[in-house]
Amino acid sequence: MRAEAEGDGKLGMLMVGNVGVNRVVANCLDFTQLSSIRDMVFQSPGGFEATQKGYFYQRAREMDKKLARKVINGGRYHPASYALWFFAPEGDCPAQWYDQRNVGRFKSHCFFAPESSVCPAVY
Repeated sequence: MRAEAEGDGKLGMLMVGNVGVNRVVANCLDFTQLSSIRDMVFQSPGGFEATQKGYFYQRAREMDKKLARKVINGGRYHPASYALWFFAPEGDCPAQWYDQRNVGRFKSHCFFAPESSVCPAVY
């Protein structure tokens, strides 16, 4: 969460955490073979881009662990509540990304969620 969204503050990191947890429970679309957070983070293709940078491998701070526990324990943060994808565009958020609808933006990241009928486990 920190390596992907530290620049967006604690709330931004929580939203990235939402996406990660959602991917593990989704069992739909690109996320049918995930059984753990580790599987999700290192999924290839489709995992977190930050795993390719040394910053990702720094020891987690207590604050990072506290934020991770919040999302693992069910915390949801709009607009990422049901999102399975996010990215930081240079301009405006596109209406769709990988055929998924834009559900909102928080600071630098745009979030995209499937329809509940496609991925009911996320909801």
